[in-house]
Amino acid sequence: MMRYATEDFSELTEHLHFDVLIIGAGIAGLYTALHIDEGHSCCILTKEDTEISNSWLAQGGIAAAISPLDDPKYHFEDTMIAGAGLCDEAAVRVLVSEGPDDVRKLVDMNVPFDLDPEGDLDITREGGHHRRRIVHAGGDATGRETVKALAHLVSLRSNVTFMPHNFFVDILTDENGEVTGCAVLDSTDTLYIIDSPNIVIATGGIGQVYKVSTNPAVATGDGLMAAVRAGAQLHNMEFIQFHPTGLWSDRDENRAFLISESVRGEGGLLKNKAGERFMVGQHELAELAPRDIVARGITRELQKSGEDHVFVDITSKDRDYLENRFPTIFNECLRRGMDISETWIPVCPVQHYLIGGIQTDLNARTGVPGLYACGEAASTGVHGANRLASNSMLECLVFGRRAATDINERLASQSDETVSALPHPDRRPVVSRDFSALRKELQQTMNDYGGVLRNEAGMTKALARMTEIHESLLASCCPGRAYIETLNLAALSVEILRAALARKESVGAHYRED
Repeated sequence: MMRYATEDFSELTEHLHFDVLIIGAGIAGLYTALHIDEGHSCCILTKEDTEISNSWLAQGGIAAAISPLDDPKYHFEDTMIAGAGLCDEAAVRVLVSEGPDDVRKLVDMNVPFDLDPEGDLDITREGGHHRRRIVHAGGDATGRETVKALAHLVSLRSNVTFMPHNFFVDILTDENGEVTGCAVLDSTDTLYIIDSPNIVIATGGIGQVYKVSTNPAVATGDGLMAAVRAGAQLHNMEFIQFHPTGLWSDRDENRAFLISESVRGEGGLLKNKAGERFMVGQHELAELAPRDIVARGITRELQKSGEDHVFVDITSKDRDYLENRFPTIFNECLRRGMDISETWIPVCPVQHYLIGGIQTDLNARTGVPGLYACGEAASTGVHGANRLASNSMLECLVFGRRAATDINERLASQSDETVSALPHPDRRPVVSRDFSALRKELQQTMNDYGGVLRNEAGMTKALARMTEIHESLLASCCPGRAYIETLNLAALSVEILRAALARKESVGAHYRED
């Protein structure tokens, strides 16, 4: 593994200094920042604005046992079942037992959760949950409303500096392997250094590995691969969650609009072109089975029929209800010429979530001293082989807070300001490459052979080509964001395929046809 993605360190003179550096401004990053003691300087670095993140796009809600009819033990059971026996029990117990208090904190922070007619939290249900435990905001805009509220609170804290439009490249460490800072590209692709002894990777997922994803264009896995280059380990990379119901389109789109699982939770039925409910009989929960089961059910139905989409039928609900409960979905479909109170919604599985990621402990520590990871970028163990719906935002809260608590304790014994020593990487030839074409080939290959259904021959073929692309990128250098993103995507593809080939059995989101 190459240690640094860039070579241009030698002439750097500008250094910024912070006690804590958080990479990413989604829910994990923002909630972590809010729990850093105000006596410590904190920087939130993000590739784009807060509006460009997986958190902002999240629709469904946050799962927590806060209803009087629920209990953390039931949430624990549903999470373990969805994870297909590969969840870390200790991590799940932390998630379900501490999560309700974090959701109550959000209420106190004025996150505008939706209320029922009695003025209590409106709690709904999603796939894999046997009880109603999903709180939501803005109907189907929970991520956006939560990010807005947290970002506002962060903006009021004098110790936090927000730095958008800066691209995180490499983690710097000292001779003992401890974090000292990171290398960053600004909006002009100029490299500079941020010194910090505590770095939190909250960069989200890897959606751009695939041709179609619900993730935004910034989701290129930069945090994961920078962590690997610094010595962290990846875990469970074969488990890629494909959301069953991305809005199908006949246009060539890299990002799919999501039809939230909560639509099925509120009565939406999956039907084929003939109007048949094909999930009935495949699982006791039918349309509300865990996501991996529904995604495979749809994929097999498409293989059988030769069609490229199935449908979600929510026409049992009237227009007023749908406009109020699902305003984002209703209006987006209407913009595309569909009134979902009268028309079935065309859907198909699309890449949605990285279940694995940077391996961490219960305090979000990675094993590299001073390096933490939380949110989608981390593999805490709570999801096992398949993430239970709406557990992702809860994981951001619980482990982001735990990361901050651990960092505050570290900072109590850190007195000297850290200054990064600049490395001198080996020179590589600078060449010009068509990164757009490489990306498209990579994404199509991963869609074809690393998707919902997999087999040995296809994955072996894909791994050979992804390795070839990765090695060609390692052999040369083209300083700038396009090169580093493509390098990271190629490295991630290799990691995913190697892990998938190594796991011979089908389990959770990893399903082998052979």
